[in-house]
Amino acid sequence: MNKPLLAALAALLATGAGAAPAVAATPDAEAAPAIQAVDFAGTVALSNCSGSVIRMPDSADDDPALVLSNGHCLESGFPEPGEVIVDQPSTRSFGLLNSAGTRVATLRAAKIAYSTMTDTDVAVYQLTRTYAQIRGSYGIEALTLNDTRPTAGTAISVVSGYWKRIYTCSIDGFAYRLKESDWTWKDSVRYTSACNTVGGTSGSPVVDRSTGRVVAVNNTGNEDGQRCTLNNPCEVDASGNVTVRQGINYAQQTYQLAACFGLDNKLDLYASGCTLPKP
Repeated sequence: MNKPLLAALAALLATGAGAAPAVAATPDAEAAPAIQAVDFAGTVALSNCSGSVIRMPDSADDDPALVLSNGHCLESGFPEPGEVIVDQPSTRSFGLLNSAGTRVATLRAAKIAYSTMTDTDVAVYQLTRTYAQIRGSYGIEALTLNDTRPTAGTAISVVSGYWKRIYTCSIDGFAYRLKESDWTWKDSVRYTSACNTVGGTSGSPVVDRSTGRVVAVNNTGNEDGQRCTLNNPCEVDASGNVTVRQGINYAQQTYQLAACFGLDNKLDLYASGCTLPKP
C-alpha cells in the first residue's frame, strides 16, 4: 500500500512529469478527447490518507454525501483478507478542499457504508451532510463516479488531498490479479511511470481527464522491487505467472460501486449488477 504516514520528504519535493506536448492533427486523424483541467475541488484530506467527496451517476442533491478512500485507510486499521465492513458507525473527520487546495471545511462521517481489502481496496463513508448542503455552504460539487470500466491509454490525474499534489499520467494497462502480502485485488489499474505516487496519496481519486469523472482509487505501488510483499505488490496473470514492476503504482477500479448504491445512496449488495464482496 502507499503507506499513509511514511512518505519520504524527497518524494514530496520531487517534481511531477510535465504535460505531453501537443501534436498537430492530420486531416484524417481521429480527434483526441478534450482534456479537462483537474483541480482539488471536492477532494479531502484524512488523518492518514487522501480521499474525495463522490456521488453516483444517479445520486440526488438531497442524498447524504459519500467520501471515497481506501480500505487500508480505515481508522480501525487494515481489514483482514475476506473481511467486509458494512454500516459501521464512524465519526471520522475529513478536511474539504477547494479548487486551489485550501481547506475550507471539516466534514464528518455518520458511518462506514462499505469497506474491504478483498478483491479491491475501498472505503466509502456516508457523511452527516447532503450534497446540496455542501454546495450551499462551500460552493463545492462532489466528484461523479463513472459507472463503466476505463480503458488503457486513458489520460488520468491522481489528486491527493493529503499532500495537495496532482499526478498526471495515463492508464498503462490492467493487472489480472495484484497481490500484496496477504491481500489480492482484481483487475487493478496500472499507471504509466509519471504517476510516481507516495505514502499519503492512498485513497486519492483517479480522474479521467476527458470526462472529469472518477474511474479508480489510488492504493499502492512497488517500492523496492520485492515480490508480493507489503508495499511491493506483484502482478499475477491468469496462468499464475508473476511480474514485478519496481517503481510502478496502481489503483483499484471504482465503476463497480455504482451498481451497489441506490435510492438515497443506500448500499444494496444484492442489487442487480452489484459484484462487490459481501460479508
